Amino acid sequence: MTHTWNTRAETGADVPAIRDIVRAAFPTPEEAALVDALRADPEAWIDGLSLVAVDDDDRPVGHALLTRCHIGDSPALCLAPVAVLPDHQSTGAGAAAVRAALAAAGRMGEHHVVVLGHPEYYPRFGFGRASAHGIGLSIDVPDEALMALTLDAAHPLPAGTVRYAAPFGI
Repeated sequence: MTHTWNTRAETGADVPAIRDIVRAAFPTPEEAALVDALRADPEAWIDGLSLVAVDDDDRPVGHALLTRCHIGDSPALCLAPVAVLPDHQSTGAGAAAVRAALAAAGRMGEHHVVVLGHPEYYPRFGFGRASAHGIGLSIDVPDEALMALTLDAAHPLPAGTVRYAAPFGI
């Protein structure tokens, strides 16, 4: 069942709830540790690009994070992770958080976003196969899993190798 979700940028008070969401959504605590490391990295973190979908009591149930990366020498954003509490999955909470994050990035004047994820999920937001634009990684991943999106048609996707923020270890 889908729901109309309210979204907003995270606040300091949301940090523990976001950690709980990410830990509950993934099989290991590594992704939650990644979010904490990205939050502490001034080269990666961009205030206003960690978005939550909240329930009717304003409690976060979904989270989408955009942090700085580069495609070649061009600044871009990395969408990762996207997480939803298990009992709210398949309700649209994750999609609402992703859409809110992409909209916030566009308002901030950002142009490009990459995601390494499920090729059945991310195309609904406009992501397409990155390799079609000459975008790749320094590690081997399935071609269909690396996707990219331009937020502004006046700024086509650049070609190059994605350089993630240091906490990603890529």
